[in-house]
Amino acid sequence: MAGRTGGDRRVRALRHVRARAPRSVLVEVLRRRRRALAVGCLASTVHQVCEALVPLAIGLTVERAVAGGDPGRMAVALGLILLLFAVLATGGGVSYWVLNRAVQQEAHRLRVAAVGRVLAAPGAAAGRTPGELLSVVTSDAAATARVPALLTRVLSSVAALAVTAVVLLRIDVVLGLCVVLAVPPLVVAVDAAGPRLEARLRERQQAAGLTAALAAELVRALRVLRGFGGQTEAARRYRTLSHDCLDADVTAARASALVLGATLTATAAVTTAVVALAAVMAYSGRIGVAQFVTVAATAPFVADPVAGAMAALQQWAAARASASRLGPLLHGAPPLPRQAVAPARALAPAPAPDGGLRLRAVGVADAVPFSLDLAQGEALGVVAVDPAVASAFVEVLAGDRPPRTGAVHAGRTSADPAHPRRLRRHVLAAPHAVHLFGRTVGEMLDSGREHSPARHARALDVAALGAVTAARGAAAEPADGATDLSGGQRQRLALARAVAADAPVLVLHDPLTAVDAVTEDEVAGRLFTARRADDGITVVVTSSPPLLARCDRVLFVGHDSIPVLATHPTLLDVPDYAETVLR
Repeated sequence: MAGRTGGDRRVRALRHVRARAPRSVLVEVLRRRRRALAVGCLASTVHQVCEALVPLAIGLTVERAVAGGDPGRMAVALGLILLLFAVLATGGGVSYWVLNRAVQQEAHRLRVAAVGRVLAAPGAAAGRTPGELLSVVTSDAAATARVPALLTRVLSSVAALAVTAVVLLRIDVVLGLCVVLAVPPLVVAVDAAGPRLEARLRERQQAAGLTAALAAELVRALRVLRGFGGQTEAARRYRTLSHDCLDADVTAARASALVLGATLTATAAVTTAVVALAAVMAYSGRIGVAQFVTVAATAPFVADPVAGAMAALQQWAAARASASRLGPLLHGAPPLPRQAVAPARALAPAPAPDGGLRLRAVGVADAVPFSLDLAQGEALGVVAVDPAVASAFVEVLAGDRPPRTGAVHAGRTSADPAHPRRLRRHVLAAPHAVHLFGRTVGEMLDSGREHSPARHARALDVAALGAVTAARGAAAEPADGATDLSGGQRQRLALARAVAADAPVLVLHDPLTAVDAVTEDEVAGRLFTARRADDGITVVVTSSPPLLARCDRVLFVGHDSIPVLATHPTLLDVPDYAETVLR
């Protein structure tokens, strides 16, 4: 019962966090950009107030002209109108520059923060494909960053409406009350439609994200699809999802159009009624000609701030929908211990003073704790029957997660949770999944550590890619992020990048699974020869016999989770080991 109560509490806590996520993201954006918000809001308010005062200035000028004012005063009045327009234009320009600069900076910050969170805490991106993540960190980040501009637009529009109401009240109380009493219901009606509109916009963004995700996955798997003739089914699925996205987009656009259309229609009705009432008053002599001109010019102006405020409120709903998708990346799953995104200069390889890699009573996943010492130039193979144990071993050495028990030491550095970069200066872990960054081969080989063209050329030779890249050169640009390369070539290019980093300890996880047997044997020989020549420690988590045969020792974790350390030929006599590596 207690467990159930605790589980219920955790569920309620997660729901509370999820409910607050959009609001907290928007509040943080406004807090970070408070200075730009203040300056932009002041400038925009000056712009809107001056624009609202233009009809009044024109009306006063007409009144002086009708009353037969002297030319000097008329010239002063016209000069004041020009000054009013100058202030109006300056306020609008300053507001536009300040707010757009703040929006662009905030959008970039949100993108960097979201990507950094995903890199630091992979659990934050659980259940989302790369394409959907791309949609979130681009379009959703941009929509969320527009919050300062939207709030400024609403506040300045309210200020303009207030000035307009005061002008009309001074002319006639009835005319002013028509505006004062008609505008608030419009705002309340739009605010009432906000949740439904936000839901429609969230559905549209979700559908767009899923469509982009499927498109990205299909592009990556195009060669495989062609191999087994799956293009037709892939096209059908994309067509279906694209139609769903179109339906969601049309539904959201229809909802937005209905709200905006109803608002503009009601505003036009109020404006027409005010002008008609002013005409009746002017005909009856209750107001003068100049006052009627002021009302006739002021009343249509009401539609502009009302439309601006309503559009801003609709975009605010879109920003909330985007924040609800962006929030889990920024405030979702907690980061794994010791995970951090280090700048490139902090990743420069440093020589290990004591050399070697030491594992002391390290417990990984369900494996029994073990101790191990590796000297400079030594190669260790790791074979685990359970793939989860193999993955956990790589993450522990990479500093992405703490060992269940014990500690890892590289040189004089240990896996300190407070200082993960210290371990990463010595240990470089290359994951099994291949992700190539950059446009040229040279850029793809750049891991942020110290590098040189000679080192790149040597690494390409180790990966048996020297002949492949010789014709292109390091400055060549593989098509579409190296999608024109085969899976084996991409995998070897990732291996070359890891070798070029020249880390004291290199951890590889199944680096040659997409390579044919002949090339695998060739690359395995070159890899360990190069690493031993550099006195580098190499740890290969794999079940590949060509790689394991060239390792000095092999750590095997079988079904009983008891690690066994021996050579590859010796372990071949163990049935579980032989079954695992000789499939």
